[in-house]
Amino acid sequence: MPEVTNRGIASLLRPLALTSLIANVALVVTGAAVRLTGSGLGCPTWPKCTDASYTTTAAMGVHGVIEFGNRLLGFALALIALACFIVALLERPRRRSLVTLSLAVGLGIPGQGAVGGLTVLTHLNPWVVGLHFLLSMALIAGAYALWRRTAEGDGPTRPLVPAALRSLAQLTAVATAAVLVVGAIVTGSGPHAGDETAKRNGLDPQTIAQAHADVVFLLLGLTVALCFALRAVNAPRVAVRAALTLLIVELAQGLIGFVQYFTHLPVLLVGAHMLGACLVWTAALSVLWSLRTRPAVQVEAPATEPAKASRALVA
Repeated sequence: MPEVTNRGIASLLRPLALTSLIANVALVVTGAAVRLTGSGLGCPTWPKCTDASYTTTAAMGVHGVIEFGNRLLGFALALIALACFIVALLERPRRRSLVTLSLAVGLGIPGQGAVGGLTVLTHLNPWVVGLHFLLSMALIAGAYALWRRTAEGDGPTRPLVPAALRSLAQLTAVATAAVLVVGAIVTGSGPHAGDETAKRNGLDPQTIAQAHADVVFLLLGLTVALCFALRAVNAPRVAVRAALTLLIVELAQGLIGFVQYFTHLPVLLVGAHMLGACLVWTAALSVLWSLRTRPAVQVEAPATEPAKASRALVA
């Protein structure tokens, strides 16, 4: 019976980790909805929603509902992360890497919530709002790593492609992170601040948007190079497929970005662009994971008595 129970516990962690990943992406999308609907100060204080209530009130209207709903999703994320941590602890044999990753994601969520509170207390300071978004990207990376590690063993990592290609993939991931950072700065310079009274970062929107486009073109060039290089060395199909998926997602995201820029940032396209940012990031992480494998640790079974006797005779 204990063996069956442990197997059941182990089977829970992977879907829980995937749920955590999806929920963290959803938090970015709902956070965008808060900003795009002008609900950033729907709850004008933190940790309470109003000076007298932790929840939204009828007087706060729809903006209060939207902002408070985003806060509730943060609590749901914390519960999911706690479940991942407990399951990782109960799994037998216990895997330290999964416990560490689940703990890191779990601790990151209250930190993310505190930064979210700081955005309200600073009246949607664009630099704090940008940090709030980038911390979500870090949480997505942690949740993605946890999900992928549940399908791996704990043996030594084995590369599937030459070192030069792994370096190129790492450079591509760094470029992806740079696109996210500059994109957050672009957001802080343009409209859709989350509230009519919120200040902007003071940078010229056209200049910083051009810088963002330049980094995007760099990312596209690196991704195309990676696709050709993987095919040239006959890399495993999973690696080629991951690189091609990244390129397709980048092209779709770039198309949304250009259309939203030339149509003066309609809210639906901006929301789609925020979701696209999460998908580009996870696709870049997928490429890194596809270039290596990690088998289970091989544990040598204890020798039986006849086997021991045979070895003794041979000796």
